[in-house]
Amino acid sequence: MRFNKLKISADAASRLRSIRQRTGLTPNLLCRVAVMLSLEEGPVGDTRAPDEHGQEFNAYTLTGDFNGLITALLRFVEETEAGQAPLTNDELVARFRSHIHRGVSTLSVRAKSPADLARLAMAA
Repeated sequence: MRFNKLKISADAASRLRSIRQRTGLTPNLLCRVAVMLSLEEGPVGDTRAPDEHGQEFNAYTLTGDFNGLITALLRFVEETEAGQAPLTNDELVARFRSHIHRGVSTLSVRAKSPADLARLAMAA
């Protein structure tokens, strides 16, 4: 999956600010956790992509050295589990954004403190 910059929805950006205040983690790390939570829930499929009026991330800031791993997991969930044909790069990026959005929504409910994030990590 290749992209230079990625904008998340305004709703996700707002939720990330709130989660950051409660946990002390930066938005890029929270997005990584959010993606993993969302991938655990299964494919997002062809759902309508959220708006792009929120925070913008550079690719490396968002995925770091884990871009290959995140791409492989995304392909596994979206193509293999969903029985989908190979996705184009644009489709992968759109689904990545959808996973961030869904995962941030889940994280906003489940992460009220740093201890909650530790419990999420231990449960995985």
